[in-house]
Amino acid sequence: MNNKVWRLLFTALLTSITSLLALQGAEIFLGYLKGQRFDVILSYAWVYPVYRVVFLISGLIIGFELGRTIFSRLEKQGDSLRQMSAKDKLAIGGGLIVGLVLSAVIAIPIFVALNNQKLAAFAITLLIGSVITYFCVSVTSSMKEEFQGLSTAPGSKEDPINADTVYVLDTNVIIDGRIADVARVGFLRGTMYVPGFVLDELQYIADSGDSLKRVRGRRGLDILNQMQKELPLVVRTMDKHAPGTEEVDKRLVRLTRALSGQLVTNDYNLQRVAELEGITVLSINALANALKPVVLPGEDMQVSLVREGRDHNQAVAYLDDGTMVVVEGARRLIGQSVDVTVSSLLQTTAGKMIFAFLKSDPVDEDHGTDTRSDSGSGPKRTPRERR
Repeated sequence: MNNKVWRLLFTALLTSITSLLALQGAEIFLGYLKGQRFDVILSYAWVYPVYRVVFLISGLIIGFELGRTIFSRLEKQGDSLRQMSAKDKLAIGGGLIVGLVLSAVIAIPIFVALNNQKLAAFAITLLIGSVITYFCVSVTSSMKEEFQGLSTAPGSKEDPINADTVYVLDTNVIIDGRIADVARVGFLRGTMYVPGFVLDELQYIADSGDSLKRVRGRRGLDILNQMQKELPLVVRTMDKHAPGTEEVDKRLVRLTRALSGQLVTNDYNLQRVAELEGITVLSINALANALKPVVLPGEDMQVSLVREGRDHNQAVAYLDDGTMVVVEGARRLIGQSVDVTVSSLLQTTAGKMIFAFLKSDPVDEDHGTDTRSDSGSGPKRTPRERR
């Protein structure tokens, strides 16, 4: 039975109750008027049915509105309960049972002591019972970890504490795509988890009106589909550990902490926030930087110059892993492959930059002399004389 049917039944039941109460209220009101000697008004035959109809309509309206409002709140509470973990449900249920039993035990002497005032006895019992039940639920909720063995089977995927390491994937790392290759070679040993809200964000990007975003989103969905076929990938099933509707980054941090897992992301800001929260973060960009070949000052390499540098007479080249190489005094050789010597390295948040200079100046093939004009005076030296 879906929620619409439950809503209809609940609203109808509450409307019926308020209508009956309204009719009773009409009789009480008419009795009050009769007691105040409004006999002239009550002498008209139409007065009684009119008052009853007015009260009945009021009861119907109030019941209908109350039914919608109360059921909406109950529906939200039901969604929260469905998203709770098994141990949370056990803790709350156990607290309610203990609280109701204690309330029933305490109710007996209260009703005996207040035998002639049953309404007061009921009110006192209700008040004391509510307090006792609240404290019982609070106590059992604080002991919910003791129910771990009862709520989930040890080592199951629903048990983030006893299961293998859970790697929570962010949207950007899925679109990046390198996570699939890293997992295939065995660097991530455990369960990779894609939260439902991350999948929803990925689908939203794939349906975007921007063609570039749409391509990126579809690429991410294709990568997930392939990973699900080849790797231990779980989707949506553990979102209940971090219910809520806040933004994706905040919920990712909460979910990762609840699962005692590790967050996999390329988002620098999210990485810093998660680390401040005490969560282990794995960055594919940091891994790629760590795996780049080590280059030391004084080493020689061959690079292809592709464009001008920012400063005068500089040229820029790139290594196979994307590392930028800035070559001094090589702007005239753009488009050529040249031998260079590394002079220094610069590590930035975006990666590593290499600064180098030409290993040897080009030589005029006809005359065997340096084609570069020296800044000083005197005869030009051949490369042999310079060495």
